[in-house]
Amino acid sequence: MPQTRPTVVVLTALALEYAAVRSHAEDREELVHRDGTRVERGRLPGTDWYVALAELGEGNRTAAALATQIIDWLEPEAMLFVGVAGSLKDDIGLGDVVVGTKVYGIHGGKQTPNGFLVRPEAWPVSNALVSAARSAVRDMSDVRAHLKPIASGDVVLADAESEIARHLREHYNDAAAIEMEGAGALQAAHLNGQLHALVIRGISDSANAAKHEADAAGSQERAAAQAASVAVAVLRKHQPRGGSSDSQEGPHRAGDGGATYGGDHIDFRNGTFYGPVVGKPTGRQQ
Repeated sequence: MPQTRPTVVVLTALALEYAAVRSHAEDREELVHRDGTRVERGRLPGTDWYVALAELGEGNRTAAALATQIIDWLEPEAMLFVGVAGSLKDDIGLGDVVVGTKVYGIHGGKQTPNGFLVRPEAWPVSNALVSAARSAVRDMSDVRAHLKPIASGDVVLADAESEIARHLREHYNDAAAIEMEGAGALQAAHLNGQLHALVIRGISDSANAAKHEADAAGSQERAAAQAASVAVAVLRKHQPRGGSSDSQEGPHRAGDGGATYGGDHIDFRNGTFYGPVVGKPTGRQQ
């Protein structure tokens, strides 16, 4: 069934990431897909959004499959992947937040006798959400944010001198952080074709041998909280279609469960009407 509430899906991989976002949602209810996938949906205070929050587990293939399922099920207006990542730059430290301007899938290529030939794959993000992020982080004095590309692959990087680290420096030198799910989630959004999507990552380690010590000191929880706060700030800027900050007038529901007017269509779900209807709305109906 189509989703009638203005919904943003927020995906996470880890329980601590889920908890960080969940703390911002009110009046939560659990929804269960017919195949067993569960989300919690709640209101985001101060906005018109309903947040549908899901913990998917790790990896790009899992993210792609479950994001596709959830998008088809809930038909959201936007999707965010929110969580932690490792820094790939010396000037991006623990607790900073990287908002992905694009996400690289880093494992594509061809092995030849002359070496590994990279076949880069980059997934775009929503310009509207990036613009909202640029605006939002200007007012966040407690967050040091960077709008940069992100590298995504099915690998936990804990050695800055490893072959994969050298591969990233050589072929994805502008990437500011590395994580494991963003490429899969953005591929699902791209195939949908009509979905605003963004990846927001708090930096929990420096993708080197000190990762274990940083994690043990609570860096993941702090990074997840910072990423969640940026995600919420972005959604306060980017209102749903027909919301109070939209250039169009907001939706109007006639009577109890009547027609919803928005953009170029009329939605009669849950409405009662008689006879043919021709035309489209030109403004707010009274």
